[in-house]
Amino acid sequence: MSFRLRAARTKDLEPLYEMAKLTGGGFTNLPPDRPALGAKLERAAEAFGRDDDELGDDQFVLVLENAQTGEVRGTCQLFSKVGQQWPFYSYRLTTLTQHSQELDRTVRAEMLSLVTDLEGSSEVGGLFLHPNERAGGLGLLLARSRYLFIAMHRKRFADRILAELRGIIDDRGGSPFWDGVAGRFFGMTFQEADYFNAINGNQFIADLMPKHPVYIAMLSDDARSVIGLPHPTGRAAMRMLENENFRYEGYVDIFDGGPSMIAHTDDVKSVKEAVSAQVSEMELGEGERSLIATGHLTTFRSCYGARKLNDDGTISLDAAAADTLDVQPGDTVWSVAR
Repeated sequence: MSFRLRAARTKDLEPLYEMAKLTGGGFTNLPPDRPALGAKLERAAEAFGRDDDELGDDQFVLVLENAQTGEVRGTCQLFSKVGQQWPFYSYRLTTLTQHSQELDRTVRAEMLSLVTDLEGSSEVGGLFLHPNERAGGLGLLLARSRYLFIAMHRKRFADRILAELRGIIDDRGGSPFWDGVAGRFFGMTFQEADYFNAINGNQFIADLMPKHPVYIAMLSDDARSVIGLPHPTGRAAMRMLENENFRYEGYVDIFDGGPSMIAHTDDVKSVKEAVSAQVSEMELGEGERSLIATGHLTTFRSCYGARKLNDDGTISLDAAAADTLDVQPGDTVWSVAR
């Protein structure tokens, strides 16, 4: 059974909605709300259809489909420049050091400061794989294909890129971090705030959140213990990001306290090592296991396959990958080793 990633279409609304209902909360970019998802697909259609090859305020939605049945089984998103429609807020962990000569004592206080430092970055997010398909490396295909998309459309993305990982969510669907910090000011549960943010954006944070730093020592043990930690289901995603040269630099999500991972776009491994070449052969036997992509914007598609980089600058592909991507000799593909 083969799978490929492709640009989302408006007809993908229903499968996206069905997957959104399975997320369990905390997935701001995939809300279980048809109008909100429909708006995302419309915005993605505008981004895919934009002719000028420049950095803009774009949102791209990709979907994973079964190449035989056409059934949608996963999704991911890319944002070319965050913080354009409304401010992009994060908390940053900082330390204030104070010394008393009379007591001969130095005190270091950790704080959470509300910042917009990451504004203007590109972002990868919204990754969700159907629970029945979490095998065979499909999560890795979803994640890394985004970087091939960036390499293929490099001028449309910023020089810095971030990825927000979902934080700790308890059994009742709440967030210890939200309850200990922002929830004290908003009179909303985490689920209510998360849903409101997904539908309306986070301007309400700017309107109501105190701008002074929050001293971590004043938080509850439950809230302190989850700062900067990914949800258990996101640990593998964090390792994948680290393998791509993303790093955690003390930025955390304002809702659930999950870590924000940051990288220079050109240093992301799958961007840096992506190779463009023309197809010369489509009957390759054994070759290097790779991610392979082709197309431009609306025609983008990617899959796993075998490749051989030839001395003449061309590339040989296995027949299954060539069929899944619908490429012919002379077509251009981008690839990176798996």
